Amino acid sequence: MNAPSATTPRPAVLAAGTLIAVAALAAYANSVGGPFVYDDGPAIADNPTLRHFASAFFPPDGTTVSGRPLVNLSLALNYALSGSDVWSYHALNVLIHLAAGLALFGVVRRTLSTLAFQHSTAAAGAVALLWTIHPLQTEAVTYTVQRAESLMGMFYLLTLYGFVRAVESPAPRAWFALSFAACLAGMACKEVMVSAPLLVLLFDRTFVAGSFRTAWQKRKSYYAALAGTWLLLAVLVASTGGDRSGTVGFDVGVPWWAYWVTQFRAVTHYLALTFWPHPLIFEYGTFWETSFAAVLPRALLVLALLAGTVVALRRRPALGFLGAWFFAMLAPTSVLPGTTQMIVEHRMYLSLAAVLVFAVVAAHARFGARSLVGFFGAAAALAGVTFERNADYRSELALWSDTVAQCPTSALAHCNLAIALVKLQRLPEAVAHYEQSLALAPRAPNTHYNYALALTRLGRGPDAIAHYEAALRVKPDFASAQCNLGTLLFQAGRAAEAIPHFERALRLTPDDSDTHCNLANALYQTGRASEAIAHYERALALRPGDADNHYNYANTLLQLGRTTEAIAHYAKSLALRPNDPDTHFNLGVAYEQAGRPDGAIAQWRLALQLRPDYAAARENIARLQAALRTNQLRR
Repeated sequence: MNAPSATTPRPAVLAAGTLIAVAALAAYANSVGGPFVYDDGPAIADNPTLRHFASAFFPPDGTTVSGRPLVNLSLALNYALSGSDVWSYHALNVLIHLAAGLALFGVVRRTLSTLAFQHSTAAAGAVALLWTIHPLQTEAVTYTVQRAESLMGMFYLLTLYGFVRAVESPAPRAWFALSFAACLAGMACKEVMVSAPLLVLLFDRTFVAGSFRTAWQKRKSYYAALAGTWLLLAVLVASTGGDRSGTVGFDVGVPWWAYWVTQFRAVTHYLALTFWPHPLIFEYGTFWETSFAAVLPRALLVLALLAGTVVALRRRPALGFLGAWFFAMLAPTSVLPGTTQMIVEHRMYLSLAAVLVFAVVAAHARFGARSLVGFFGAAAALAGVTFERNADYRSELALWSDTVAQCPTSALAHCNLAIALVKLQRLPEAVAHYEQSLALAPRAPNTHYNYALALTRLGRGPDAIAHYEAALRVKPDFASAQCNLGTLLFQAGRAAEAIPHFERALRLTPDDSDTHCNLANALYQTGRASEAIAHYERALALRPGDADNHYNYANTLLQLGRTTEAIAHYAKSLALRPNDPDTHFNLGVAYEQAGRPDGAIAQWRLALQLRPDYAAARENIARLQAALRTNQLRR
């Protein structure tokens, strides 16, 4: 390879890079204020490991950041900068994406220069500009937690860029070190990085060494180091159970053949969106094609492209490399079946680059330099579409409303639109979408669970109980559903039925203070006060600043005759919540039982001040004062 200064004036390179940066910042200028949505909740808003940098290396299970510590660490940096305010998260996402676009520009420009491609800087600029502002990239940039895709993509491109610079540098060691470090970092971001060592080797064979043998002989230590990064990836994959907590793999209950058939539809859809990015859909829903015949035309196209890639790798290596790049980026998510996502637009993040390089180079070969003018014009239009798409992320309601409009058969979209409506107190509308979601996916436990939450808020307890039970029939280990079902049964006067649900929830989440307290309340209600004690104590050990727990524990102690202890916990409850009339009333009862009538009367008077119609407090004061006068007369 030749150094860039030998073929391209530096001002032209800087101008192209500046154009890419300005266009990217303009296209994503309206993305900075978008709220956290969908998987952002468990991965960011509810992720306790982001609070400290040390814990950030150990992301929680069952989230987008599981097994991806570098993504989690980058989110911890955002938390340190802005807490729960979204601006820094979005700003860093845009900067990561821009860095990836500039790395792509560098790789394509230097590669085209090696091939003596005329107008290599302009062509590479067109590719990188189109790639950076393409609307298909919005999901990987504007959807905060999909930083996993863009951060991995940035490191993937830097791995290749470091190699390109190394082989043309008289002092390559630093560039090889950069390439290795980027590859290692990418492995800590997302599993798609698995192909990076192989793609670098293929790039070397195609554009530098001329053969795999020569590439290996010249740089065997470097390739051994790149291959060594797979060890980190293997450890991280194993940390999620090897199947991303049961959502990916050949043994997670998904028919692999149906998933593979469905991916023919997915790949052709991605290609269509490359050239006509509409409609863009945030969530396509879970579905499988029922037969190969249903996707036969799409399958023939994909298989033809795959076969063409294999042939081109031998006969036209540069073209074959583009095909290999396209399929390598999609392979991990297209080959391994998943339980929740059939078509996902952010999967095209890196594959898009191969399609755009082919389009720009082919057009240049046919129409010359004037074709590049057309691509820069197209980029302006695409930037406008990206800006408009970002507006769909302005709120959860807007995003899910658009998703339902574009994909009305997505049960998950209806469910999440309902959740957004509940947050806005639009409960009747939410109920309609929950019903639609369950009509599309009757056994979805999360939908039954969230529907039950909404029904509870509407005061429809019996209906909510039925949906919690439906969720638990499908997912018995749903701890929150077990606890909430127990709570509704308890509130309905069915404390004995509630107890097994609280006990099951505690087996699943033994350190949940609310469940310990709820179980203690149910045990107390059913006359098992002595058993309730241990659960109240555990609840208070987990959350000592809970006024309700102190109050309920005091009630139980009072029933057991442990008056002195009861008084202490009523006092702690009042220290946390001083204006609760019931706590003052019960403390008064405890004082009376302890033989402290003046303290009892004082507490009942405080209860009356807080609630003037508190008849029981008024009656107790009158009764105790009368008793005291009688005792004085007797004396």
